[in-house]
Amino acid sequence: MQLFRMLSIIEGCSFLFLLFIAMPMKYYYGMPEVVTVAGMVHGILFVAYMFLSLSVAQKHNWSLIYWCAILFAGMLPFGFLLIDGRLKRECKALATDAA
Repeated sequence: MQLFRMLSIIEGCSFLFLLFIAMPMKYYYGMPEVVTVAGMVHGILFVAYMFLSLSVAQKHNWSLIYWCAILFAGMLPFGFLLIDGRLKRECKALATDAA
């Protein structure tokens, strides 16, 4: 769960970098290679996010609706911030259950 939470934050930051730094650099400064590199990195991170979310969903018995909501939040700018609080609470609950 901690790994998924960390990947969620990294993937979300890569998406924000792509939208708010790489895209303006492409269109305002004529630097399309920044989008190429940032887009590839973000794509790899998003695929990892999808697969890890599926693994975590199966391990922690998430409902299909909850898992879809997590995936949808990953597609929104700043969506990772919406789910981070929820994931943090789940991590704490898992830690207290293990103790």
